[in-house]
Amino acid sequence: MSEKTQGDIDIKSDATSIMDVIGDLPAYPTWAEGVKSAEILETFPDGRCKRIRMDFASGPIKDQFVLEYDWNGVESVSWSLVEGKVLTQEDGTYSLTDNGDGSINVRYDLEVELSIKVPGILRRQAEKKMVQSALQGLKKRVESL
Repeated sequence: MSEKTQGDIDIKSDATSIMDVIGDLPAYPTWAEGVKSAEILETFPDGRCKRIRMDFASGPIKDQFVLEYDWNGVESVSWSLVEGKVLTQEDGTYSLTDNGDGSINVRYDLEVELSIKVPGILRRQAEKKMVQSALQGLKKRVESL
């Protein structure tokens, strides 16, 4: 059983704008390191993504997988792996908290399991890099719009 990797970052924006960027999954290849393509397979009635197929390649991990999303307004979004070849588990959450100063704290929780053997310390380092890279990419993307 893996442990969650966590990270957070403050972004000068409002929660709706941040969640709009998080929800624009087809744009991830332009700002999210490792994401090569993202195709929406199914949406909720409000237009938000329900299922997506993603091609990912970073370091030794190369996979095409399907994720299913659960949206909670502009407070959080969670996802879980539906199918993958290299990934056997991916559970993630972005949680947004208003700092009260014109910025939002974005927390990213990620839990990943792989079908290939990777020493625990290397897997944790890779997860930490993925989380920090995603948060920095999100901040840069949101603050550039």
